[in-house]
Amino acid sequence: MSEPKPYKFIDDDDEVNLANMVSEGVSVYHLTKLSDRIHLTLQEWAEYLHLSERTIQRYKKENKSFNPIHTDRIVVIELLYKKGVQVFGIEENFYAWMDTKSIALGGVKPKDLLDTSFGITMVYDELGRIEHGIFA
Repeated sequence: MSEPKPYKFIDDDDEVNLANMVSEGVSVYHLTKLSDRIHLTLQEWAEYLHLSERTIQRYKKENKSFNPIHTDRIVVIELLYKKGVQVFGIEENFYAWMDTKSIALGGVKPKDLLDTSFGITMVYDELGRIEHGIFA
């Protein structure tokens, strides 16, 4: 029996496709596969999406897709993780960084900032500084 293929990050080169994806909504299945790859829990997603865990579980049971507002946040976080993996080169190093308090980010873990667009932007900006060798 062969190993299941690892989840492949979405393609961020096609902005029209991304916009359509957000409009149509992603399924809980998509979120589950993504979560397995990037090591985020249902509880963390509930916090990032401002939904209860119970609501996400109900979506899964009813095979519902997330609405565009929640899908947008899921896609943006996925693209942030894709960028982080590219910057760090080794996925596990990036995941460890996301889970480590950062002085440059006000002494909080980067993944604790993913519940707002401002926080996500702060993490993106810090990844850009790391990518260019500028450490705070």
